[in-house]
Amino acid sequence: MTILIQGGTVIDPGRYHGRGSVLIRDGKIQAIGEDHSDSTQDSEPLTVIDATGLVVAPGFVDLHAHLREPGFEYKETIATGTASAVAGGFTSVCCMPNTSPVNDNQAVTEFILSRAKQAGKAHVFPIGAITKGSEGLELAEIGDLFAAGCVAISDDGRPVMNSQVMRRAMEYAKAFDLPVVDHCECLHLSDSGCMNEGLVSTELGMPGIPNAAEDVMVARNLALAELTGARLHIAHLSTAGSVRLTRQAKAQGIAVTAEVCPHHFTLTDDATRGFDANAKMNPPLRTAADVEAVKEGISDGTIDTIATDHAPHAPQEKQLEFDKAPFGIVGFETAFPLTIALVEEGVLSLEQAIEKLTSAPAKAFGLKKGTLAVGQDADIVLLDPSCQWEVDPDRFYSKSRNTPFAGWRVKGKVMKTIVGGAVVYECT
Repeated sequence: MTILIQGGTVIDPGRYHGRGSVLIRDGKIQAIGEDHSDSTQDSEPLTVIDATGLVVAPGFVDLHAHLREPGFEYKETIATGTASAVAGGFTSVCCMPNTSPVNDNQAVTEFILSRAKQAGKAHVFPIGAITKGSEGLELAEIGDLFAAGCVAISDDGRPVMNSQVMRRAMEYAKAFDLPVVDHCECLHLSDSGCMNEGLVSTELGMPGIPNAAEDVMVARNLALAELTGARLHIAHLSTAGSVRLTRQAKAQGIAVTAEVCPHHFTLTDDATRGFDANAKMNPPLRTAADVEAVKEGISDGTIDTIATDHAPHAPQEKQLEFDKAPFGIVGFETAFPLTIALVEEGVLSLEQAIEKLTSAPAKAFGLKKGTLAVGQDADIVLLDPSCQWEVDPDRFYSKSRNTPFAGWRVKGKVMKTIVGGAVVYECT
């Protein structure tokens, strides 16, 4: 099957930026450039997609999502999660291992890959657990997880508190060139905190989580990455201190990459004043000074990628009292407009914003995704950066509705998503 996308502005970060067309044949990128209408053969069936007024870009790559299956299908399934992903423009999704059972063995990894294939939406790349049961005590069979298809290891949702265990994990991961993704949180400092520690938590009378809970673990993990030479990826960075430490480590040549989530550069802890659990996430929403530091890190390249930390929860869970409700929000379907807001603010150019969602995350994990290079899978997204719309959780493709952005008027819309040459999402 041959598809010609024409009339749009093609942005393949670092490779092509301009008016042009994209030719797809048999699910692969055949050509990109100014005009490829002559490249088609008269005898072959041709589907033409008119992208006039739209941006044509590689499909987004998310390094941090929770698809909840197996074990928590009442929150999300791989089918609903990947439907939500492609509605947000994500054609490749790396899913965290904190399922039930935990993805700490080949059988769970293979189950996830099988379910993703059945769903037929986004590509799914499982992340295996660092330790058995993500309990932080005994290393998982990292080699087996790699062989089964895991692209990184993490105990996300919990940190690996034992520094010796983390060191050994990095040493094993290095043997397979797997990035180690750490949820940087010192549990002794965060204790029973449920929001950022500061003026707002004091006024609300809620136990807080200090910035230091994240900063000290980032510092430890950077030291271990320097010691072992392993690839470290810092998940959902949120504090000014973490940005500073990561910047210094990169300058020293330590193999570290970092991600930030849209809610951490969009909201502050003021969003929690109404005790709305939809504004409860971990790491928590921080102060305006942290948000500014994060934006500086995004702009100067300290922070490599934008990831969603898509974390769906059932309505009855988020309706609990603030301190009892679980952490996390639905992330796929609001990520693009929140990222485009950085372009409006002058933090990033449009091409840089797309890079943070495509080629940069692919590079961080070594995935052959996030590009429109000839011969690659035709994973493509058509975007309208100027389209204004209102966030309505009832229209989410995710099974869950937990978002602090309900009712927000945002700018930037995913119009069509193509995976392997097949249209898997179209805005209606």
